[in-house]
Amino acid sequence: MRKLFIPLFSVAVLVGCGAAKNTSGPAAAQSPSGMKADKAFLSAYKEIKAEDLKKNLYVIASDEMEGRDTGSPGQKKAGEYMVNYYKSLGISYPKTLGSYYQKVPADFMKKRGGGNLPDSENILAFIEGSEKPQEIVVVSGHYDHVGTRNGVVYNGADDDGSGTVAVMEIAKAFQAAKKAGNGPKRSILFLHVTGEEHGLFGSEYYTDHPVFPLSNTVVDLNIDMIGRDDPENRGKQYVYVIGSEMLSSQLKVINESANKMTNNLELNYKYDDPNDTERLYYRSDHYNFAKNNVPVAFFFDGIHEDYHKPTDDVEKIDYNLLAKRTQLVFTTAWELANRPERITVDKK
Repeated sequence: MRKLFIPLFSVAVLVGCGAAKNTSGPAAAQSPSGMKADKAFLSAYKEIKAEDLKKNLYVIASDEMEGRDTGSPGQKKAGEYMVNYYKSLGISYPKTLGSYYQKVPADFMKKRGGGNLPDSENILAFIEGSEKPQEIVVVSGHYDHVGTRNGVVYNGADDDGSGTVAVMEIAKAFQAAKKAGNGPKRSILFLHVTGEEHGLFGSEYYTDHPVFPLSNTVVDLNIDMIGRDDPENRGKQYVYVIGSEMLSSQLKVINESANKMTNNLELNYKYDDPNDTERLYYRSDHYNFAKNNVPVAFFFDGIHEDYHKPTDDVEKIDYNLLAKRTQLVFTTAWELANRPERITVDKK
């Protein structure tokens, strides 16, 4: 997550603060829309495993990747690993793009305060919908971090290695369903953006140059740091959800129903408070979708003691909690991709 971002735009009014916990236990009988959570959903859901998240994260956040700074050789190496992962699963890229890579030019970043950053790339994997392929559900996370400083590698295991591998794992689950003949009705774009730490550059470039029209983009579910806990919630089974009712009254309801039918985490809405001084709604990649009127939900674990420090390492990740949060995002995406009608934008 970007360390500091002071937007020049007017402050939107956020609603709903504090924590909300569902009191009922996990329920696998019905999905939020009443669609049966049948074998197709359950089989795909079980594809999301803590050990697989750990395996990928130990690569993405290794010293070999040199902290994945924007446009660096280490970041490109991490990108190659991700592309090969998608190829191994049989997940392709958007046909109109022609590859997994969307170039984010140095000039674009420089004009927005990116200094002398080199060219970099967003990475896009894509599963086409079976019934409404023109409608796009985006699952996003940034794969850059802050690189190496004074010879010390900042591995960014949580920020945002955790979100990166979660997006990859969700893609695997959807692809398993597709191979079993139960692919999503709407298309799913798995969007790994670059340049987040320097200024949300990759997501801004995507929304300025969308591969699919933003008018056809149903939602962005953004994952940025979901592998740890913060001091306020130490030891709890929780996740912060930010912005889920800013643009659509339906998205928060769907996410809460998805949570209730799965791991029943404590959903904390603290950062939706319009008086929150951290202003996290503006500090990760979902914001570039939101400012273009696309509903968003940002999944986050909080600001912990290793945030933007070289001690943000793979050994400190809670892999079981990472898996539960990933399952929540997958379940929410499943509902959004398969419900009869796309969610509506009914708030400003």
